[in-house]
Amino acid sequence: MTYRLRNLGLAIALAAVAVLLVFYYVSQERGRLQEDQELVPVWVAAKDIPAGTSGAELEAGGFLVQSEVERSQVAPGALLDPGDVATKLVSDQIYKGEQVSQLRFRSETEKGIRAQLTGNLRAVQVPGDEHQLLAGTLEAGDRVDVVGTWNVPENVTNHVSRIILRDILVLEAAKVADVSSKITEEAGKDLSAKLALTDAQEAKLFWVAENGAWTLVLRPPKDPSDSPEGAETYMTLLKDGIRASQLEQLWKGVENVDEG
Repeated sequence: MTYRLRNLGLAIALAAVAVLLVFYYVSQERGRLQEDQELVPVWVAAKDIPAGTSGAELEAGGFLVQSEVERSQVAPGALLDPGDVATKLVSDQIYKGEQVSQLRFRSETEKGIRAQLTGNLRAVQVPGDEHQLLAGTLEAGDRVDVVGTWNVPENVTNHVSRIILRDILVLEAAKVADVSSKITEEAGKDLSAKLALTDAQEAKLFWVAENGAWTLVLRPPKDPSDSPEGAETYMTLLKDGIRASQLEQLWKGVENVDEG
């Protein structure tokens, strides 16, 4: 009997501890949820804030308005006091309604192209002609793809073409004035554009520039999408969109020309 009572008492004690732990956990979770739902003041862009805007201009220019959001929705590095960025510049455009974050500001010494380089991004100056560089069309801030073509293998004439880089930021476009001054020049290769590439991407572009041909392609400024990856050769282009019977007839024509 004593043994049973001892076991029963132990079971009751463990059950009581479990209940207390459950109550503690629920209390902690309730407190955390209430804290996350607490409204806190943040600064929001009252209108688009262009890159390069001085932090000192934000309030005077009517760029900021204070709003309240749940604590869980506060952006990383949220600006709590506009004075904290008074001596800095906006590095990337901040759009109307977006929370203003100190992460979007750079010091005066980092302005210009340097303000747009973070992490593994590098600024690469790419020489080319007005067609490759979309001179007169491309602007700083645009996004481009890079299309390249080269021989595979390298020692034979067997061209392959594909998009080698996507969604590349243009730091500086070829200037229209430069284009007009080069129109009468034979080479026309003295133009250049600056692109923001990762350290891995710059190696790809350099290889194609040295061993093949390439061009920039402007991406849509809004809601761009990408087709499935692929590569083009003389055979894929030849077979694209034609029936097998047409292809067979074509090959017969080629053979007849060869025999003749």
